[in-house]
Order: sequence, then C-alpha cells, then structure tokens
Amino acid sequence: MQLYTIDTGFFKLDGGAMFGVVPKVLWSRTNPADENNLCPWAMRSLLIEDEDKLILIDNGIGDKQDDKFLRHYYLHGDVNLKSSLDKHGFSVDDITDVFLTHLHFDHCGGSVIWNKDRSNFEMAFKNAKYWTNKDHWKWATDPNSREKASFLKENILPIQQMGYLNFVESEKNIFNNFDALFVNGHTEAQMIPHIKYKDKTIVFAADLLPSTGHIPLPYVMGYDTKPLITLTEKEKFLNEAADREYIIFLQHDNYSECCTVQQTEKGVRLKDTFSLSEIL
Repeated sequence: MQLYTIDTGFFKLDGGAMFGVVPKVLWSRTNPADENNLCPWAMRSLLIEDEDKLILIDNGIGDKQDDKFLRHYYLHGDVNLKSSLDKHGFSVDDITDVFLTHLHFDHCGGSVIWNKDRSNFEMAFKNAKYWTNKDHWKWATDPNSREKASFLKENILPIQQMGYLNFVESEKNIFNNFDALFVNGHTEAQMIPHIKYKDKTIVFAADLLPSTGHIPLPYVMGYDTKPLITLTEKEKFLNEAADREYIIFLQHDNYSECCTVQQTEKGVRLKDTFSLSEIL
C-alpha cells in the first residue's frame, strides 16, 4: 500500500462560522483571520494505492461553479486536483474508487465536471465507482433548509443518473485495510476513514476534526447540524486517538497536514504535527 496527499486547492471561510460559540480572541490564536474575518483552509484529499485499486478520498470544490460562487470562497493557491495527481504520476482515469466522506460541495465538487461544450455534465473519474451511504444520500438529496446551500444538486445527482453510485453497507472492511467510522454531528452519516498502514492507523478526519484548532472539545463548527452530538463523537474519537496513537490526517488545516494527540490534565490536546510523507 502507498499513500499520497492530494491537495485540491485552498479557500476561505468565516472564522466565526468555523468555530461556533468560541470567541475570536481564542480561536484566532491558532487560525488568524484577515480584515474580513476570513480564515484560509485547505481542501486536502488522500489517495490510496493498494494492489489493483486506486482509491481517492474526497476531491475538493471542483471548478464547474460560476465565478460568483467561486469568488465567494476566495479560492487561492497554485495546486489543484489534476496537478496533484500529475505530481504522483496518476490521472483521473486511473482512479478506481472515489470515497466521499460526505456530500458538502467542498468535499465532492470535483466528482462531476462540464463536458467539452458545457452543454451537460459528465463524471470526472470515468473508470471509478463512487461511494457514499444510503442514509447520507437521502439526507443530501432531500436537504434541510440549513444545509441546502452545501448540497449542490449538480455535484450529487449526476452520480446516480450516470450509474456510478454505490452504497457502503457497513463500517468494516469497505476496502482492504480500510474501515470507516459513521458520525452524525456535522451532517447525517458522515464517514471517517480509518486506514491500516503497516503498524499505524491513519484517520482521515474530514469535518469531524477540521484542524488542530478544533481539538479542544467546545471548538465545534457553526456549520454542524447537531453540535452536541459532535461534542460526544469528538470526545470519544479524540480519547481513542490518543490511546491508540492514531495518525490524524487533517483535511482542512491550512498549516498542518497530520497530527497526533495526547492525554493531558486539560483533556486531549495536540501532541505533534507533521506531513504525511514524514511517517510513511
């Protein structure tokens, strides 16, 4: 098995929205904001090469939205999905499986692209199976008013319409050495991949833990639909991560790619940060 970090780009979101009820004077210590109260965030994916499979976890915001939409999120950086795959010697046609932790636009927008004359959509990964789960699919395709702006039909419905949709049936043995924890605080049935790599467990934290700045328990995103559920899920996960020495792969952290955590007198706190390549 080989693992590769795939950077799909960077964007900005309101710091208050990202940290909920936590005051700016506290969250800005780890995530300083600009004059518009916006903080930069990564959209980092993970590529797993294992025997005859090439599995991509999430794929960023994509580029098919109009300029008005994309300007709202201040996309920046000189990397994208294609350039990151190219860097490691792969193309979109090599991907065998696209595993979507959830269907918010910054996680699945790269799934679907315009065709050449922009008359219709087509799949970005033509040789891949796309994976979600039934509960989350139902949640995303019949969205509540609070999340509706994050579930864009053009990112989601073509997956089913074009025959690429597959459902994960269990948390265990989704792929070889690949399980997933289902959590419901951020959105219904988000899937958090756990990958066994040699003697390590690497956890793709998605929006259960967006950054190291979210490690203290009250630091919960305003975007979460059930913040009290997130508190419970995050506490259980962080205690397990500390006890079992998980490598946490951070999808949205602008400064750190991976981290470990440890038990302290104040609860679970950050231990180390590092790049994925440093521990492979």
